[in-house]
Amino acid sequence: MRHGKKTNHLSRKTAHRSALLSNMACSLIEHKRINTTLAKAKALRKYVEPLITKSKQDTTHNRRVVFRYLKNKDASSVLFRDVAPKINDRPGGYTRIIKLNNRLGDNAEMAMIELVDFNVLLTKDQSKKKKTRRRGGKKASAVASKPIETNEVIEDAEIIEESAEVPVKEEKSSEQDIKMDASKAEPESSEDINDDDKPAPPPKEEGEK
Repeated sequence: MRHGKKTNHLSRKTAHRSALLSNMACSLIEHKRINTTLAKAKALRKYVEPLITKSKQDTTHNRRVVFRYLKNKDASSVLFRDVAPKINDRPGGYTRIIKLNNRLGDNAEMAMIELVDFNVLLTKDQSKKKKTRRRGGKKASAVASKPIETNEVIEDAEIIEESAEVPVKEEKSSEQDIKMDASKAEPESSEDINDDDKPAPPPKEEGEK
C-alpha cells in the first residue's frame, strides 16, 4: 500500500525518472508548452518550478544548480535570458496544466502544460482588463460624454424654435405690409385731392377792395 507516499515514480527507476523529467523540463523551457500525460505533467510541475524560481537571481551558483538538473546548456541559458525577465514579478505558479482528451491507444489522461506568461492570447486579455479597471478612465469618459449630450439637446431645441418661429414671422410681415400699404395709400389720396383738385381763386380787380 502507498500510504503517505506523495511522489509518483511513474513506473520507472530513479535514473530513468530523473532523465525523463530533465528532458521534459528542457522541452518546456524551449517550446513554452508541451503535451504529455496528466501524471507526467503533475510530476514535471514539481520538478521545473523550483528551477524557474532559481533563475530569478542570475548568479553563478544558481546557474550551476539549474544546469545540474537540466543537463543542457541551451535550455539553461534560455531560462536565465528569456524566461526569467518575464516571470520576475510572479511569486509562483509559473506553469498551467490544461486537461485534454484521453489518448486513443490506452485511454490515458492527456494534458498540456505551459508557461503562464508566454500564452499570447491570455496576456492580451489581461492587458485589456487592466486598462478598464482604471478609475480615471471612467471619469474622463463620463465627463467627455456629458457636454456632447448637452450640445445635442441645445441644437435640437434651437432647431425646434426656428421651425416654430418661421411661419409666425411670415404672417406678421404679411399683415404689416398690408397695413403699411393702406396707411400709405390714404394720405397720398387726400393730399392729391387737397392740393391738385382745388379750384383756383378768381383774380381780383383793381377797383375792388
